This record gives sequence, structure tokens and C-alpha cells, in this order.
Amino acid sequence: MPGKFNRRKVLGIGGASAAAVLLGTGAWSSAAAGVRLRGEYPFSLGVASGDPLPGGVVIWTRLAPEPLAADGSGGMPAKPVEVQYEVATDERFRDVVQRGSATATPELGHSVHAEISGLEPGRDYFYRFRAAGELSPVGRTRTAPAAAAALTSLSFAFASCQNWSAGFFTPYEHLAAEDLDFVVHLGDYIYEYDQTDNKRGIALGSEFKSETQTLDRYRLQYSLFKTDPSLQAAHAAFPWITTMDDHEVDNNWAGDISQDDDDPEVFRKRRAAAFQVMYENLPLRRTALPDGPHVRLHRRLAFGDLADLTMIDTRQYRDDQPCGDGSKYDCDERLDPDRTILGEQQRQWLLDGFSGSRSRWQIIGNQAPMGETDLDAGPEKKLFMDPWDGYVAERNAVLAGATERGVRNLVVITGDRHQNYAWDLKSDFEDAASPTVASEFVGTSITSGGDGADMTDEGRTMLAANPHMKFFNSQRGYVRCTLTPELWRSDYRVVPFVERPGAEISTRATYVVEDRHPGVKPA
Repeated sequence: MPGKFNRRKVLGIGGASAAAVLLGTGAWSSAAAGVRLRGEYPFSLGVASGDPLPGGVVIWTRLAPEPLAADGSGGMPAKPVEVQYEVATDERFRDVVQRGSATATPELGHSVHAEISGLEPGRDYFYRFRAAGELSPVGRTRTAPAAAAALTSLSFAFASCQNWSAGFFTPYEHLAAEDLDFVVHLGDYIYEYDQTDNKRGIALGSEFKSETQTLDRYRLQYSLFKTDPSLQAAHAAFPWITTMDDHEVDNNWAGDISQDDDDPEVFRKRRAAAFQVMYENLPLRRTALPDGPHVRLHRRLAFGDLADLTMIDTRQYRDDQPCGDGSKYDCDERLDPDRTILGEQQRQWLLDGFSGSRSRWQIIGNQAPMGETDLDAGPEKKLFMDPWDGYVAERNAVLAGATERGVRNLVVITGDRHQNYAWDLKSDFEDAASPTVASEFVGTSITSGGDGADMTDEGRTMLAANPHMKFFNSQRGYVRCTLTPELWRSDYRVVPFVERPGAEISTRATYVVEDRHPGVKPA
């Protein structure tokens, strides 16, 4: 492995100062210096990498010298711009292993997604970009281990639900200082609504008041969120594996159905705009380039013989929420055996993946909680209809399918809820005697919900109503996971506040899963 990564040095270097400190600029072609841009530094939104494979990663940036330009253009001209990149084994770029260039076009928001191959498995690399005579900040990434490599450990964090208006992205500042192989983001990377009434005390123009529905407006919303320095630091420190939940498009959308039951054709146009801008702003591969209102986000990534990560999409192919959405008592529609949250093709793809894998840990990257969430401690059940509680037969089919296919350890990691849970997954939550067949860790939000609290009245009710729930917490933060062949360890990393900057982080609780013993236990 290369030497210790100096995050302070790498993340603090940008623009002309990078050219002076990092050297090596004579190897760049002069073409990327030929264009001049109005405004400020073009790499204002930082750099990122994603979807690590044993031989490579995708590296990302987006040119935006005026990131909050009201028209969503980032201050870029309506013409293509050449962007060059370098990949090196060291942070000072003395050992450059690849150079190349890409064209940042206005059609894709002047974003760059360079898919790097030919790298060594399981090692750190450093990367940077050059355009308009400026150098980007330096990012660090890490390739996946070789296929079937015998691993003794793997470490990653997962996060979700970052609302710019709710507070500072302080948890990401601490996440960037962790020692991780990668980060999983489980959705709600942006929130589509008005951001002008915000806890940061920053005045925003009227362009931020409107609901986000058009291409230009989605671009502006992503630009706002991505100006956060803590988010940029976390992106620059590790490769990210991302998916979407609902707020990347519209609250609680389902297939072609919007929250407000807009005309489906109108909503598909909105969805196409949202998907395109999501692609423009995240380190996704070409396989995730949208085709109008359709995007392929479900995919698998392997990490040696230790873990397979299966990212699923629970928004695009689902049936509408039963019983009118929300939380409901006595909703028999949720038990309909034909209801789907995955769609038939994705469900079969998920189950086929279980059959083909022999990894020690099977991980599902999931958007909304799979485990049952009863909100009433009495004899009746009050359940949310948007997550898997609204799609009971499919939940049972997925869990049964994993058991039938001999999955050794199934662990689901989940976002959405703005709360931390550790709980057991039962083969059938309608049967109190059903066995525990898998484990789920639900992670809280980065900021959504504001400062939060350790325990709430809702949490006490949920612990009383859900015997499979072993832990509840409602602070902000992320979950750090460490895997070995014998044990899965989840550390719930939380901050006491996000509505002002400067919060320290601590581990609120740690829960584990033992090899071949489904269910969560306190460490």
C-alpha cells in the first residue's frame, strides 16, 4: 500500500497553487489551457470517484466557475471544453500511470466521467483534472480487490439524506477522516424543494424557491448541495457507490406516478431531467447514462471473496404505494401477492445473483427499510406504506430466495428514515414465530430532520412495538461497517448537532452479526 494519505494537503490544493506545489505540469498538453472561462475557479464542485472494480474506477468532475448561476449552467459557455486528467500512485504525481482527456459538453452539464482501466487491484491511486489553465483538487481512490482474493477485512461507510437547508454536512467532514475502502450513498443526495429557509443563514435568490422540476433547476440544486466543503472532502477521499431514493426526483414517487398525481407524460419528462442531472453530478459509469426517463442503477460489485454488494432500485419499477401511501392501519392491499417494489425483472436478477455468488457476506444496498416498522405499541399494526411494509409478498420472496439459494450471510444496509436502527429480518413478519433469516442496519440522515435527539417518544414506541428492533437513535451521522470472515461490525457514528458547524463525532453504539448466525447483537 502507498504511504499515509495527507488529506489536509491534498484537499487544500486547487487552481494555480496546485500547479506550483504538485509540479509535473509540463506533461500536460497545451489544449486544455487554450480556453478561458468567465467567473472563478472551474473546479468549484470538487472531484469524485466511484464504482471501483479490480482494474479501475470512474473519476468525475464538473466544470462550474459560477456554480450558483441562476440558469443552472454553472457559468459555462454553451460549447465543449477539453478536460485532461492524470492518475498516479502517489499524491505528488511523481509516478503517473495514466493520462488522458475527455470532452465536457454543455449537453451533459460540462461533467466528466472518465472510466479508468488497467490499474492494479486493491490499491490506492490519486487523480486530478486540468481545464482552462487550472488544476483541480486532488482526489484519492481505491480499486476493488482482485476477484476471489482472500480478504481478512473490508471497511466502508454508508450514508443518505443530506438536506442543504437543514444544516451543515458536518458528518461528512468526519467521514473523510476515516480509513475506508469505499462509501455507499443510499439516496436523497438532494432534496427537490425550496432551500431558501435554511439553517446555514445564507441568503439565496428567488431561483431556489421553486420546486425542482426542470433540467436547469435540477442542475442548480445539485450545484448548491455540492458546494458544501465537507461533502467535497468525503468525495475526494474515497470511491463512492451511489443510488437514488425519492427526493432526487419527487417525494415518494413510484414508477410513473408523482406525489401529486401529475399527468404521467409530464412526470416522465421531469424524471428524465432529474435522471440526467443525477448522472451529471455523480461518479457513475456509462452504464448509468439515462435513456430519457429510464436509468439502470441496479448493479453488483464484488470485493474479493469477502463481500458482494448488490445495489437495488426500489423507485423506478415499483407499483404505487398501497392504501394511498402514508402510515396506515389495516391495509390489506399491502399483502397482495402481485405487488412489487423491484419489478419482476430486477427481482429475478437479484435472486439470480444470490445463486451465482459464494462471497462470505451478501450485502443489499437498499433505499427504504425492509424490516417491519410498527408505529403502534398496541395490538394493531400501523405501518408505513412507502417502504417494504407496503410490498410484503416481495419482501418474503426475496428473503426466502436468499435462504433457498444458500446465502451464507445476508445483510441489508438502508437509508431514508433519518433514524438509526439495528434489527433482525424475519422470514414473515405476519407470523410472530417466524425465524430470523437476515440482518438490517438502517442509517440516519446526514442533516435531514435537523439536530435530532438520541431517543424520542416515537423511538420508545417503536422499540416496544417491534421486538426485532434492537437499537434506535435519532441523531445525525453515518454508519461505519467493518467486515472480517467471522464478524460484521456496524458503528453508529453520530454528531450532537448540525444546525451550526463544528460538531464532534462519536460512536453511539456498535452492533455485530456473526458468521452463519443471522440477526444483530450489541458488540
